[in-house]
Amino acid sequence: MANFTSKAIKEATIELLEERPLSEITVKDIVEKCGINRNSFYYHYSDLPSLIDEMIEECAQGIIDKYPTVDSIGEFFDAITGFAARNKRAVMHIFKSVNREEFEGHLMRISEYFVRNAIENLVKSENLSIPEDNMNLMVGYHKCVCFGLIIEWLNNGMSEELAKNMKKVLSLGKELIEELAAKLQPKG
Repeated sequence: MANFTSKAIKEATIELLEERPLSEITVKDIVEKCGINRNSFYYHYSDLPSLIDEMIEECAQGIIDKYPTVDSIGEFFDAITGFAARNKRAVMHIFKSVNREEFEGHLMRISEYFVRNAIENLVKSENLSIPEDNMNLMVGYHKCVCFGLIIEWLNNGMSEELAKNMKKVLSLGKELIEELAAKLQPKG
């Protein structure tokens, strides 16, 4: 029963986020939408921000689970922008809310996961050996680039044209990763 109620709360919240900004949604709105009482809401969540944080975390984990491996950073960008475009209003309402810090924290974690995955796959396919500190440096750089591009895309209203141009930029990243990997090879 607890999972059913929690799921109902999340579904009602998503429906409300499709209609209006997070700042205009109250616990009262959510409980009325899903037909429960306030005590049931507070049994599951301490407040609205904790609900939103859990929802963002679940979405982030869902994207990771759906794409256990990626061959390129562009593939990751497609996964993130595809998810955001399918849930545009809700994503934008959360992105523009007071929960932006949590949103960005989860986006950074997803960025690191996918970038590390793509770089490790490339390094493996090229049969390269890169010391862990150099690998972390490469991942850190590309993670920040991807994160920045996605934030820029969100700030510009999820423009399809901008996403296409950013994807072109990211496609250049493979050559940069290969060049960095070659330069960061241990001297021997």
